[in-house]
Amino acid sequence: MIHKSRLLGGVAVATALLFGSISSAAAFTACQVTDTGGIDDAGFNQTAWKGVQDAMEAKGIEGRFLESQAETDYEANLNSLLGGGCDVIITVGFLMGDATKAAAEANPDQKFSIVDFAYDPTIPNVVGQVFATAQAAFLAGYLAAGMTETGVLGTFGGINIPPVTVFMDGFARGAAYYNEKNGTDVKVLGWDPEAKDGLFTNNFESLDDGRTFAQNLYDEGADIVMPVAGPVGLGSAALADELGTDKLKIVGVDADQYMTDTEKQDVYLTSVLKRMDATVQAVIESAMDGTFEGGLTVGTLENDGVGLAPFHAFEDAVPAELKAEIEEIKAGIIDGSIKIGG
Repeated sequence: MIHKSRLLGGVAVATALLFGSISSAAAFTACQVTDTGGIDDAGFNQTAWKGVQDAMEAKGIEGRFLESQAETDYEANLNSLLGGGCDVIITVGFLMGDATKAAAEANPDQKFSIVDFAYDPTIPNVVGQVFATAQAAFLAGYLAAGMTETGVLGTFGGINIPPVTVFMDGFARGAAYYNEKNGTDVKVLGWDPEAKDGLFTNNFESLDDGRTFAQNLYDEGADIVMPVAGPVGLGSAALADELGTDKLKIVGVDADQYMTDTEKQDVYLTSVLKRMDATVQAVIESAMDGTFEGGLTVGTLENDGVGLAPFHAFEDAVPAELKAEIEEIKAGIIDGSIKIGG
């Protein structure tokens, strides 16, 4: 059950409690602060919150979240949770790196974990959760190159920061690997992994931008587009739904967007998954059982921290030979025989 209330300053608070008897674990509270995409962004904030919810269900704990409406909310949201009964505070997003570091260093007895960020040197009371997203995005780029009818793919990001561009790197290099193996010339518009230059909306909120950027890429010939911009990508999906999937398909990111964007689910060829729910739940459980230790956890293809979502509506459209190649490439990335660059 989720109760929501709206507080001053536009900060949303949600408290989630389990039905049933209260166990000793109920004294434990996990708190999350979202990035500006919001708790229901169909992406990394929502997936991280699912990790809290999974821990609530599995361990009988309490969970709360604060939504950041703007970057200026980060520090205020963190400060409002300090000393407020949060056994562990989960922050979400690269942009929260500075605010999380400041709060953690000022409160060394408070346990923190941040999704999509790592500190060097590490901070004793912070677990950084990072993901080898390029590995899974490489598979998506290979898949898209094998599925395009026009020979043109597209991608764009929200902001030019590493957790965004790592998807774009992998996608472009996966398509290049397809060309190398098949003697094709599939082009990727919107990102140059060597020059680190490409298309960015400079926000993670505007669905209109998602539509516009996807339209521009479509107009240049792209029939498969991967938006890496949180909810912005929902605008791209809406365009694909209107045009029809014979003209434009979408590769989702972070979560399986076939499952989260249910009104437009049939436009998603696949999604590049970051299984933040699993890493968030693991961090919470370590804080509960006394094994919490600051440092770093890395999600990879090998440990299922990243991966490709099922093809869902396109299951029959993806050739069996292409599916087999993707599985072979996955195994090669895991054993090191295939290098993805970067």
